[in-house]
Amino acid sequence: MALKIGMLVVFFAVMIAVGLYCRKNSTDVNGFVLGGRSVGPWLTAFAYGTSYFSAVIFVGYAGQFGWKFGIASTWIGIGNAVLGSLLAWIILGRRTRLMSQHLETATMPEFFGKRYVSDALKIFASIIVFIFLIPYTASLYNGLSRLFEMAFPGIDYSVCVIVMAVLTGVYVIAGGYMATAINDFIQGIIMLIGIVAVIGSVLSKNGGFITALENLAKVESEVPGAFNSFFGPDPIGLLFVVILTSLGTWGLPQMVQKFYAIKSEKDIEKGTIISTVFAVVVAGGCYFLGGFGRLFGDKLDVVNGNPSGGFDAIIPTMLSNLPEIIIAVVIVLVLSASMSTLSSLVLASSSTLTLDMIKGHVVKRMSEKKQVLIMRALIVVFIAISAIIALNKDKLGYIADMMGISWGALAGAFLAPFLYGLYWKKATKLSVWVSFIFGAGIMVLNMLIRPSFPTLLQSPINCGVIAMVGGLLLVPVVSLITPKMKKETVENMFECYNQEVVVSKKKSLGN
Repeated sequence: MALKIGMLVVFFAVMIAVGLYCRKNSTDVNGFVLGGRSVGPWLTAFAYGTSYFSAVIFVGYAGQFGWKFGIASTWIGIGNAVLGSLLAWIILGRRTRLMSQHLETATMPEFFGKRYVSDALKIFASIIVFIFLIPYTASLYNGLSRLFEMAFPGIDYSVCVIVMAVLTGVYVIAGGYMATAINDFIQGIIMLIGIVAVIGSVLSKNGGFITALENLAKVESEVPGAFNSFFGPDPIGLLFVVILTSLGTWGLPQMVQKFYAIKSEKDIEKGTIISTVFAVVVAGGCYFLGGFGRLFGDKLDVVNGNPSGGFDAIIPTMLSNLPEIIIAVVIVLVLSASMSTLSSLVLASSSTLTLDMIKGHVVKRMSEKKQVLIMRALIVVFIAISAIIALNKDKLGYIADMMGISWGALAGAFLAPFLYGLYWKKATKLSVWVSFIFGAGIMVLNMLIRPSFPTLLQSPINCGVIAMVGGLLLVPVVSLITPKMKKETVENMFECYNQEVVVSKKKSLGN
């Protein structure tokens, strides 16, 4: 116990120290929200990765989908690395950085407002962000609670929620984006070391990798050996999870906003590699670990093929008998993952509400100092709301379902308008409205009248995939039959891509 508490005290002390150190970089909006658009490749890549992977992945998704798909769940981590990190950086990174600076936007809703020349779109987008980031935040606390109860028996879960909320608030409020980025880097290092240590310990407990695979093949299923097969017992279900958790990042404000702050071209190239490697280790490691969950079926009290304690109990059970030093590392690992994601979520939400709703609408004129002050106040509000929801954890659903609702609504609404907005001049304002309403609307209906949906779409994850894919189809179709934007206005927006730059011959052979 002393070891675990000692590691947490050191961890929290470092986080707060970084926040206080970065105060000088967060005196204006550009510094507080984007770090002055001068964040290097390592910080940006780790900020992207740690915002991507949290307790939601480690506890909720890895446990549930490892149980359902066996070792094939590792494909989810591979998809996260290739589609959610590598291709996201290649396709979105450079264009997002260029156009967001050209249009002078600091948030995704502000991008929609200026790219499609509509204040109403900006306001509606900010409402979607605020509403649907809350269930995602609550799922972070829920995932953390499972491990906290395992590692600290007898200590109330509410203590964990309050401490995590307060300390995250302190360093984000003090240092803004730069504090978040530096802490994300530190937390990312912990995650890399932690996941390797945990996988090694769990496999060692089960006789090593080969023996664990052999035992997994012996687990009873409708198809013998399905849980150690290449695509598992349900390839279609696996595909839906890969799409949601990988393609979904392209439309999440807290993820895309990382590209706004990149410093230079070289940083994009380095960041792409770093982010992809990070995802391979962390996401691939989490899902690989979860794939062995059924080897612990005797400790989970399985009823009708599922653990009686719920899917979110699988990973904590797997870790419960590990050495105390490994459990201490796991606690810091999950705290790191959760606090990094929480800081990214609250910063995205507070900046969106301040810059896209309050500024120019509720308050007509706001100085830089006042904008930063309001953002700091809203960070407190957002953290408080999410913590209050998390304290009622008995009323929360499975972690994977809450995250599915959040990601499905946000990515379903935003992915298509954002992607087409960067690449296609003919995307129209009405097509964006259709995408917003379809993406967010189908997820709201899934929450309210889920039994009425077709069986395939009753899962929030599958429904979220339909929301995203639907948006990608609807935007071009609606754009072709609705009034076009003024050609001169659109050409001016895309002019940022046409500016000539001089590069060395190692970048281009020239004529």
